[in-house]
Amino acid sequence: RGDFASSGLGITPSCLQGDRQAASSHSLRYFYTAVLEPSQGLPQFVQVGYVDSEPITHYDSSTRRKRPAAPWMEKVGEDDAQYWERGTQKLHKTEQMLRENLATLQKYYNQKGGLHTLQWMYGCELESDGSKGGYMQFGYDGSDYLNLDKEHLRWTAADATAQISKVKLEAEPAIAQRSKAYLEEECVEWLQRYLDYGKETLLRTESPEVKVTCHKSSTEDVETLICRAHGFYPKEIEAAWTRDGESCEHETFRSRVAPNPDGTYYISLYTDVEPEERGRYRCRVAHAGLSQPLVLAWEGPAGEKRLGKGEGTDQGLDSCKLSFP
Repeated sequence: RGDFASSGLGITPSCLQGDRQAASSHSLRYFYTAVLEPSQGLPQFVQVGYVDSEPITHYDSSTRRKRPAAPWMEKVGEDDAQYWERGTQKLHKTEQMLRENLATLQKYYNQKGGLHTLQWMYGCELESDGSKGGYMQFGYDGSDYLNLDKEHLRWTAADATAQISKVKLEAEPAIAQRSKAYLEEECVEWLQRYLDYGKETLLRTESPEVKVTCHKSSTEDVETLICRAHGFYPKEIEAAWTRDGESCEHETFRSRVAPNPDGTYYISLYTDVEPEERGRYRCRVAHAGLSQPLVLAWEGPAGEKRLGKGEGTDQGLDSCKLSFP
């Protein structure tokens, strides 16, 4: 496991644990949050790990144990009896370091008290073509603080105060070098390992159910066509309104792809049309769970056109070493 030597910084990466752009791309990401003077009932420190959008690990200052957040992660501990204990011990050190860093930042910003947060986020991505990517960043009180520019092995400071940490980090180039190596190599290796353990969940496909509806506006001379796709997995989906076969993206308002309680996703697209023009519009949806794209139009006063799943229309770190999982 890779180590990061601490440089005694005001903010120092501590003991590490190891969106998709396309349907066959995957990511491993970790989020840490330390809180100063939290509200009653909130833990002072939380860590959550994700593969793609699925939580895989959880730790907080209340339980002080690293635990699986997905049933299939139990297999990791079965194959490696010390996996959870090692992770727990590393997170004890991480918790202490980030809480110390948070107190230091409060001094940097001349703040006397109150609720403050320090966030540490990093992760790696493996694209369908085999290319790799990664990022590491820190945030303070909900805003950017430092970002790693791993291509140039530099740190980007968000403000004048963050320059203090930037200077100290860049005084030890090995920190950025080892961060880059972890993000592009070891992190990806762990991502591939987790994908193998959780393949029945993470590599599954569930095709979208798509529905088109038409709503009249208050002015009566404009209607809103709504295309809703729901129940799909993975998250990546291509959905667009077309007019006479041409994309009309600039006329479309779309919601973000959002999760359902069952782990699938949904999205909605809206476009305003004149009633006599509505027949020129189609909603086109492509997804890994479909053998071919769905192309749907609104079809009359029944209020909707709906295709079920699978149907389609063919339209042509030395005081604190950084040890990654």
